[in-house]
Amino acid sequence: MKEILKKVRKYEIEIRKFLNNSNQGDYRSIFKGSGIDFDDLRPYQYGDDHRSINWNITAKEDKIYTNTYKEDKEQSVFFLVDVSKSQEIGKDENKINTSKEIASVLTLSALNTNSQVGLLCFSDQKELFIQSKKGISHGYRIIKNIYELKQKSNNTSISSMIRFFMKSIRKKSLVIIISDFIDENYQKSLKSLSNSHDVICLHIYDDYETKIPALGIIEVEEKENNYKKWVNTSSKTFKEKTRDLFINSSIEMKKNMNSLGINYLRINSREKYIKNLIKLFKYRKNR
Repeated sequence: MKEILKKVRKYEIEIRKFLNNSNQGDYRSIFKGSGIDFDDLRPYQYGDDHRSINWNITAKEDKIYTNTYKEDKEQSVFFLVDVSKSQEIGKDENKINTSKEIASVLTLSALNTNSQVGLLCFSDQKELFIQSKKGISHGYRIIKNIYELKQKSNNTSISSMIRFFMKSIRKKSLVIIISDFIDENYQKSLKSLSNSHDVICLHIYDDYETKIPALGIIEVEEKENNYKKWVNTSSKTFKEKTRDLFINSSIEMKKNMNSLGINYLRINSREKYIKNLIKLFKYRKNR
């Protein structure tokens, strides 16, 4: 656990130093989204969040108006971390370890901006739920619980997770979902979540999924449903299915999420992710 904390603190400091640079912006603002309390109206400007448009006033005027909000001083950040079996693809730096590490790094980052932080780990059910609080000791509790968690179920249900979260948390929060998104029929639930909260989706993948070599007929294991199957990795059909599942689907996923006002970032579990996270936060701040 000491080695994990040492690595997490190192990455969190790296984010802080980069963003505190005079050319990079304010570190304390990286988790700030839109506020909660209505403040005023102003004409719509290109790049404004479409969810802030005041349609009642817009219908009466010849211009589009958006609501402005007072900044919420008690920003709440929730991490929704997928711990299902499909996340265990890869070696030491596999998807689940990368997901836990990112959640831990950003937990410390959020707490250092005086935000409240909460956690929901999920499979096709609630595996771990920690209400949001402030304080570094609370952050260490979250990190300890993430790494010591032994999930009860192998499967994934993003829709079930979202329904549980929305019933449990009414206050508008920044919700960071960390998952491989290998699931179906969750788009409607994700849209409902984005209507009530500020959402970031971190899509974790591994080269074992996207770059399967042509080895001929081999036995592969489907971890979530615990069955094995023989497949021809050299066949055109197999290559097309792999490309559609892990590459083409991610392009469509990003397009759909952006249309909902959701920030999307695809992260390779074998590559360093800090700079890409910083780019995402800079984009959010500039927006």
